[in-house]
Amino acid sequence: MTVEATSAGAILFRDTRGHREYLLLKSRPGDWEFPKGGVEGDEELQQTAIREVEEEAGIADFRLIDGFRREYDYVFEANGETIHKTVHLFIARSFEASAELSKEHRDLQWRDYDQAINTITQDGPREIFEEAHEYLDEIKAEDDDRYH
Repeated sequence: MTVEATSAGAILFRDTRGHREYLLLKSRPGDWEFPKGGVEGDEELQQTAIREVEEEAGIADFRLIDGFRREYDYVFEANGETIHKTVHLFIARSFEASAELSKEHRDLQWRDYDQAINTITQDGPREIFEEAHEYLDEIKAEDDDRYH
């Protein structure tokens, strides 16, 4: 029997003097990922993403960028069960310069696009990250209020 699970998180970025950097967290198994976690109770996906950024990155001053949500899924085994997990990713802009490491992760790093794309280990998140980066480039070039 397969158990369905849903997570949500955010590709978190900061803009320092016109230079965009993304936050990556190193999970306990060793993958580099974005802040994300399971939906609790009757939370909406955006609420979960906001809570997870606060919990996993220690950042409270940020906002989700409108108009972007992508998902990927994967299957894994845990406690003798097959889990099919769907992860929904948003984009969020941090207005804080630093982040705090949570107990759930081994390390965190702010990385520019080229460093980040070469660090992300899983295909699903890497493809969504590419789309998110292009989306941010587009709305920044349009001087869209969503970016600022």
